[in-house]
This record gives sequence, structure tokens and C-alpha cells, in this order.
Amino acid sequence: MEPFYFKSYDKVVGVARDLNELVRELARLSREDPGCVEYHLKEGHVVAWLNYIGERGLAEILKGVSSPREALSRISEFRAIPRRETRSRKQKTRRANI
Repeated sequence: MEPFYFKSYDKVVGVARDLNELVRELARLSREDPGCVEYHLKEGHVVAWLNYIGERGLAEILKGVSSPREALSRISEFRAIPRRETRSRKQKTRRANI
């Protein structure tokens, strides 16, 4: 999968390959280049990338968010919600236990 590139005036200022890196880069760039983060949020680039990597629930929660602080807050809340195991994960666990 392709990483998410934070660009500021055609210069790459951050890269995220997964959700953990996205959170770290959002936090760092919120301090160093908040305009860059606001742009990518406002334009829906972050939401599109989250959909691309399969994080559809989080993408839906971030739709319309342009504030870096609000995005980080929503991501934190999303990650705190317990997830149900998917059926395939349960099946893999059962097979391993046989």
C-alpha cells in the first residue's frame, strides 16, 4: 500500500505508512506546520487515504474535520473504542487451537 505523504508547497514534510505513523505525523506537523495538516484534512486527503488502507470507520469520523486538534481528538476516541473481532480472525484463532 502507498503511504500518505504530507506535502507543503510540493515538498514532502511527513510520511505515514500506517495509522500509528499518521497519528505521530499529525501531532508533529500540528506543531511545526499546522497549515499543512489543515489543508490535507480540509481537502479530504486524510479521509481518502484512510479509506484506501481500510480504516473506513475512522475515515467516516474524520469527514468534514479541518482542525488538527479535533482530528487527533477524534482519532484518540476512535482508538479507545473496543473492536469486535472479525469472523476471519476468530476462525484463524480456532484453527490454530486445533
